[in-house]
Amino acid sequence: MAFRIHDSVVRGEIDNRVKGTVRGRIWLEGRVEPMVLELKGNAWPDLAGCLLTFTNPQLRIPPVDLDDLDPLQRGSIGDLTASRKVRVFDVPMQEALAMYDRKEKPPEHIANCLYLEWFSEANGRVLVESADYELTISAPEWRLTPEEDEERAKQAAAGMADFMGKLTEAIEQQRHAHKDPEEKWDEYDYEKFLKECEAHLRKYKELVDKYGDSEEAEEEIAEQVDRLCELAEVEAAAAERDSDELNAGCQEALDEPEPEPDPKREGIDWIRTEEGELRHPLQHRCYECAGKYLNLVSELDLDKARDKVFLQFVLEFQSTRLTLDAVLGRLARGQGLSNDALTVAFLKRALGCLHQAQAALEAVAPKKLLPDPTIAEARKELFEIREGILRLMDEFRGRT
Repeated sequence: MAFRIHDSVVRGEIDNRVKGTVRGRIWLEGRVEPMVLELKGNAWPDLAGCLLTFTNPQLRIPPVDLDDLDPLQRGSIGDLTASRKVRVFDVPMQEALAMYDRKEKPPEHIANCLYLEWFSEANGRVLVESADYELTISAPEWRLTPEEDEERAKQAAAGMADFMGKLTEAIEQQRHAHKDPEEKWDEYDYEKFLKECEAHLRKYKELVDKYGDSEEAEEEIAEQVDRLCELAEVEAAAAERDSDELNAGCQEALDEPEPEPDPKREGIDWIRTEEGELRHPLQHRCYECAGKYLNLVSELDLDKARDKVFLQFVLEFQSTRLTLDAVLGRLARGQGLSNDALTVAFLKRALGCLHQAQAALEAVAPKKLLPDPTIAEARKELFEIREGILRLMDEFRGRT
């Protein structure tokens, strides 16, 4: 995945006054020393030959993966411009979403956006994108000729193509790693399936982030959407088959009764479903909710079911469910994990997927793909599952 660091930037300077070279320094929240850029290539014509300085007047957030971001960024420039056009709300985001819920159109305007992209040897694609920065641009010391601008665009495209190639390699490493849905899946098969989903989601997100709704990557984005739909169908078939086999009597195959859980922990660590399966209460809630929205894929008309953002919401919710199954299913059966710190790590992974599902749902809401009551219900379920995960994390952290 690309490093998106615009919320963490304090200030920075980018210098393209030497043709063919982009140098810079970017100060990040939580770091004393600036990150240094030494990149090959040129900016777009609006910044080519110029010194750009910028500050971020907004609230800054230290990047979660700060330690992974190399202090020296060597590589090639991607697209660098201060004139990318974006739509900006004239009201705060929460107010804009509330207006969408009331079927009102929030006021907005077209603004220039700083778009600073590079491909580093250490971290791959790194992106700074904001319409909120305060910019100062020097007079150009040289200008690109039409031929040089064409070459610049080719080099930027080549950098993105190389980055996409690495994501494709990651997909190929996971492809067909999971079993056929007609075979019995165990928790390790589901984990392999999850890794393939995540690889496709990473590539899909990068394509949409870079190209949006343009025709430039329409075919490749459509291919990722189709593959994600296929994976959702595979997972649903496997889950349905596994459930049927369980209900048909997997305990009989073991020829021994299932050990009874601690009755004092009923409703806390475990419940028994109508089918007789032991589940953690939070695991069961997420299982039922995620399954409900997965079923919507087949119930909606084709255009809505294949909507990119809706599909992202469904799959991120499924990823949350699969992760909770892996850790809380063991807890319900009285097995647990080898240590509490490992349990917290699994819960953090589930929480990350849930946050992505929440963000995707908020992007789905204004598109009116789902009725308002369904959006409200999903929003409530996601929030309450999130609170349950946080409570469990606090509980297990208290034991370490």
